[in-house]
Amino acid sequence: MRGVTHRPTRRPRLADVAAEVGLSPASVSLVLRGEPGPSPATRERVLAAADRLGYRPDRAASLLASRRNGTLGVVLDIRSTYHAELVEELLAGAELRGHDLVLGARSPARDERRAVEALVDSRCAALVLLGSDATPGRLAELGRLLPVVAVGRRLPTAEVDVVRVPDEQGARAQVGHLVALGHRDVVHVDGGRGSIATDRRRGYRAAMRTAGLADRIRIVPGGHGEADGARAAARLLEGAELPTAVAVFNDRCAVGLLDALSRAGVAVPGTVSVIGYDDSPLSRLTHVDLSTVDQDVRGTAEHVLALVAERLEDGRTAPREVVLAPRLVARGTTGPP
Repeated sequence: MRGVTHRPTRRPRLADVAAEVGLSPASVSLVLRGEPGPSPATRERVLAAADRLGYRPDRAASLLASRRNGTLGVVLDIRSTYHAELVEELLAGAELRGHDLVLGARSPARDERRAVEALVDSRCAALVLLGSDATPGRLAELGRLLPVVAVGRRLPTAEVDVVRVPDEQGARAQVGHLVALGHRDVVHVDGGRGSIATDRRRGYRAAMRTAGLADRIRIVPGGHGEADGARAAARLLEGAELPTAVAVFNDRCAVGLLDALSRAGVAVPGTVSVIGYDDSPLSRLTHVDLSTVDQDVRGTAEHVLALVAERLEDGRTAPREVVLAPRLVARGTTGPP
């Protein structure tokens, strides 16, 4: 009789324990490493599940974790030219400090949580989250695992480090520039539901009220990309009369709007002035020449790396926030009405 071949049973992993108890791998890791944060009831559930599944920590991985080599994990939106430019600055600065960077991309097909968990599993020494929309609770949970710097987002009750340009102030600068040129009919093309878009919408409304133009406030749905800008332009072109100026959520959206206006034969800035936000490489192209708001990419990268160094090398534990001033960059797409 031929002997029966037994396939080796796969060793239980951290993700298996997390699935068993319905928690994130990051939360389960906190319990198994004895870190503060999870409640006693949660600890009991996790330990019971680990015992039931026969989970045992990977000692090699634990040793690797204890010898973190200073690798920094960076989560970015792969569609954002601003994020791409910021990563370039982070790469250059990190190399000078002896760090390496591992990138975690988020996209419509891959959310931030998946990108973060992949970087946490790769034993990064710290996380840098560009334009994160994670809840404050989720950020606090990550901050108990490793140093975290959130870039570009206002977090009033932050338990992690923050580097940002005040988006409300930047949007005020957009409107202030247009009003100073003589515009009164200023439309805002927004960026959707995220916290950054919310702050820029708020800044637009506040600036219009300050200028005595509360009755002229008008917000058109937009988004983050060129196609969103083109759709916003189509809405404006359908109206009885075009506004004399448009303040757009970001440069990519503004470029899409510019293209659609150009195809429709609308002169910029002769008929409509357009201003973006980010001062991305796109905005600086000669044929685009987009007025915009600069977010100090180099300064942002320097402060991010300094905050990480304070955590990893100096042992700082209290969260810090660095706020950088926005800078208006006037180019060829804005002029008097």
